[in-house]
Amino acid sequence: MSEAKVLVVYFSRTGTTRLLAQAVAKMLCADLEEICDRSNRAGVAGYLRSLVDIIRKRPVEIVPAGRDVATYNLVVIGTPVWASSVSAPVRSYLVENRARLPHVAFLCSFGGRGADKAMTEMRELAGKPAIAECKVTAAQARRGANAAVAVFVRVLKGHIARFQALEWMC
Repeated sequence: MSEAKVLVVYFSRTGTTRLLAQAVAKMLCADLEEICDRSNRAGVAGYLRSLVDIIRKRPVEIVPAGRDVATYNLVVIGTPVWASSVSAPVRSYLVENRARLPHVAFLCSFGGRGADKAMTEMRELAGKPAIAECKVTAAQARRGANAAVAVFVRVLKGHIARFQALEWMC
C-alpha cells in the first residue's frame, strides 16, 4: 500500500493564509507550494488592484506551478477571501488545473464575512465538491487557529485513511 500524496497550495497577500497553509502542510506531512501572481499586490494600490480583479472576475497571470497536481491524491487549496470571493490568483490556479485536480479540500482566511460564498465559488471553479473546508478569520489565524485547523486536518486524515484502505482492497 502506497502513502497518499498531499499537496497544499495557497496564495497569501498579507501572510495570513500562508500561516494556515504551513500549519496544515506540517500536520499532514504534505508538500507545500505558494501560488505567485505577476501583479504587485503590496500596499493600497495592490489592495485596489485585487479588488478590481475580483469585481471583474478576470483571470490574472500566475507563475506556472512547480508541482503537477495530477501526481497527488489530495490537493488542499488555500485562499484569502476578497470581497466575498476567492482571490484572483487562486481563481486562475483553479481554472488552469480544474481538469487535473484529484480530491480537493479548501482553506480560507477572511476578515469578517464572505467565506461561505468564497467556498461555493471554489467548488464551482474546481468542478467538484471539497472533501473538507476550513474557514478561519484573520484574527483566529493570528492567534494560531489551532482548534479549527486541527479539526480540518483530522477530517483530511480520515479521508486519506479511507483512500488508502480502498487502494489496498483493489
